[in-house]
Amino acid sequence: MPSAKSPAEDAAATEKYDGFSAEERAAMKDHARDQKKAAARRGATKAEKAAEEAKDVLAKIAEMPEADRVLAERIHEIITTAAPDLAPRLWYGMPAYARNGKVVCHFQSAEKFKSRYATLGFSDQAALDEGTVWATSYAVKELTEADEERIGALVRKAVG
Repeated sequence: MPSAKSPAEDAAATEKYDGFSAEERAAMKDHARDQKKAAARRGATKAEKAAEEAKDVLAKIAEMPEADRVLAERIHEIITTAAPDLAPRLWYGMPAYARNGKVVCHFQSAEKFKSRYATLGFSDQAALDEGTVWATSYAVKELTEADEERIGALVRKAVG
């Protein structure tokens, strides 16, 4: 009796699911490490925690390959200038910027997920709503002065 499934469904059913990619597993390990560091800081004051988290972000940026590092350093500077109330922290091993403990935006290096471009992403905590459809992430290959101004404006809009 012929299969009730389409040829594409039959092919998908025979493919073996290997789980998460190596990059995804690495990101989850980074997230677990970040959570352990956060737990170890529970006795510290809010200012001490913020200073340690900012150091962790700068250390993560320093580990990046040169092309990603240059972008991440500049984006870090733009975000911390445009929205000084956002706290730098690591999020799944990526530099992120949070308000009240919730990530508003983050930088993802191209190398981390073997992509041809880095990404500046915004979470649902960002007030970027514009009509019924709006962008929440942006590909970044290099930064011009106009790009830097646009990012600064996006970050200011995101924090309200």
